[in-house]
Amino acid sequence: MTVLWPWLLLTLLLVPILVGLYIWNLRRKRKFAVRFSNVSLIRAAVPKRSRWRQHLPFVLFLLGVSSLLLAMSRPASVIEVPLSRTSIILALDVSRSMCATDVPPNRLTVAQEAALEFIDEQADGTKMGIVAFAGFAEIIVPPTNDKEQLTSAIENLTTSLGTAIGSATLKSIDAIAEINEAVEFSAVNLGDRAFDQDLDNPIYQPDIIVLLTDGANSQGIFPLDAALLAAERQVRVFTIGFGTDNPTEMVCTGQQIGSDAFSGGFGNGGGFGGGGFGGGNFGGFRQFLVIDEQTLQDVAMITGGEYYRAENSDQLFDIFRNLPTEITLQEQETEISFVFSLIGAVFVLVSVGLSLRWNRFP
Repeated sequence: MTVLWPWLLLTLLLVPILVGLYIWNLRRKRKFAVRFSNVSLIRAAVPKRSRWRQHLPFVLFLLGVSSLLLAMSRPASVIEVPLSRTSIILALDVSRSMCATDVPPNRLTVAQEAALEFIDEQADGTKMGIVAFAGFAEIIVPPTNDKEQLTSAIENLTTSLGTAIGSATLKSIDAIAEINEAVEFSAVNLGDRAFDQDLDNPIYQPDIIVLLTDGANSQGIFPLDAALLAAERQVRVFTIGFGTDNPTEMVCTGQQIGSDAFSGGFGNGGGFGGGGFGGGNFGGFRQFLVIDEQTLQDVAMITGGEYYRAENSDQLFDIFRNLPTEITLQEQETEISFVFSLIGAVFVLVSVGLSLRWNRFP
């Protein structure tokens, strides 16, 4: 336990002063009593009581005053508390390979369903944001607690070409920086301000990034370089490798196909908005990237997060269901002066009550 105003601990010097006054008052009463010649008459008039009943009210009063004085110094303790200011950034891979049907009906549909359930189960005060990435990354929903907006964005995801895992991490950092002033934007060079973690007692921001991908980085900044920037900002990245090692054909719905399907497989079309092409079998796009598990594991390790692998819908749903247990509690220094104030008030009231009851004449 620590105290926020330690100089006020000097007020505890009043306790020995009160003890001294109490002893002095007892001795004064004894001296006053011997002045009377008929001591037996006085003893008969005063109700009999044991020595402990005589001193107990003062002891309780002393404990109460000590607790109240200690409360003035604002004691604080490190306890586990729920984080009402937590924000979660979902960084979702929307590359064309997410249309693979090895996880039926296809990877993107299952990822969308898992994300929707995850959003629905979050506490109302939890802020969430969404970053979609393929050949580039984009913040499609800044952190918000508007579940309808988040749901609509997930339902309207479309696919594009490429996989920019590192860029998605940077965009996620920027989304957190928008609402947490303790986190600098990814483009800011922290220099000497870079936080050097104590490996035995790491400290992290309450905000986290959950990054889901089915491939390997093909464009943009290298993922480990982006992970170092996240680690410097104390932001954890939880990575999820999704899909099997034996993808079959790609079948996108009309909503999922994205506009760059009409550009011959090149260009920067897409944009992760709505699509307008009917579902179909796109065998010409069967160039799948194998999940780069080592890189995803390293990203999680560098930032203090964790790596998960999901090869089917049940595993992915379980991963999303378990994520809240990792982020809802964190050690935080919390002021507990109200506890000492309450204890002190109780002791004082009890001491006054006992004093009035035991010291009154019948």
